[in-house]
Amino acid sequence: MKFKVTVVGAGNVGATTAQRIYEKGYADVVLVDVVEDMPQGKALDMMESGPVVGTDARITGSNGYEETADSDVVVITAGIARRPGMSRDDLLLTNMKIVGSVTEQVAKYSPNAVLVIVSNPLDAMVQHAKAVSGFPKERVVGMAGILDTARFRTFLSMELNVSVTNVQAYVLGGHGDSMVPLIGSTTVGGVPVSKLIEKDRLEQIVQRTRDGGAEIVGLLKTGSAYYAPSAAAAQMVEAILLDRKEILPCAAYLEGEYGITGLYAGVPVKLGAAGVEEIIEVELTDTENTALQKSAKAVQELIEVMAANS
Repeated sequence: MKFKVTVVGAGNVGATTAQRIYEKGYADVVLVDVVEDMPQGKALDMMESGPVVGTDARITGSNGYEETADSDVVVITAGIARRPGMSRDDLLLTNMKIVGSVTEQVAKYSPNAVLVIVSNPLDAMVQHAKAVSGFPKERVVGMAGILDTARFRTFLSMELNVSVTNVQAYVLGGHGDSMVPLIGSTTVGGVPVSKLIEKDRLEQIVQRTRDGGAEIVGLLKTGSAYYAPSAAAAQMVEAILLDRKEILPCAAYLEGEYGITGLYAGVPVKLGAAGVEEIIEVELTDTENTALQKSAKAVQELIEVMAANS
């Protein structure tokens, strides 16, 4: 029996996520969007690539949610994208309405699914999806840390001219300016990165990581990143469907871990068939812990704005 995955939002992030999952072949995919005929067209185009890439999975497009029924995982990418000069937080109230409406529908048709939220501002949207769905915390998780960590690892590998596979790192906290790359536990081939890169240069790389999304928005002019975000979302879906028990940095609901309660924050988690199966607490330096608490406070402020406008 194949798994079933729904991707809501057939823009660049959603369509590319759907394509990546479809090409793996272990899940049938439903691509949903409100724009008439658009998800159907993209799904048909992807389906016709099946003989070339060698997959017998099915992918269908839909403007409604009936076809999404009984999905194992639902990836929500719906919402407006960032434009130059916009912060992720500028999207808050518009995307809150969109994500809330989508979550109601997917929870109705797939009450046992794991929800993977990709819409920005990420941490606030995943918190909103948990509230609207009524799902347990284990089955509502946000994609952010994998992307932020991938950017950090990319920049470090470029700096040192080594394979990205040799760079081990975590980026925790909110998906935005307050994210927290863990310098203390970052290694390259087992060697602490602080022994390989001067402190000032390392701080520049950390800042580029924080600005990673904005840098791409600035270059594209009319859109935002989607190749790396879709790869990160697909990795999460695979970890859940195949019960890989993979330890990945994701936005998870904390109840005392890292000194944070009742809030989503990016932390390492064990991701498997049940969703977030365990929150991994890594040792932080005082500086890193202070930065993580500051990041959580920034997310809490967004939650309060949503509460005041709901």
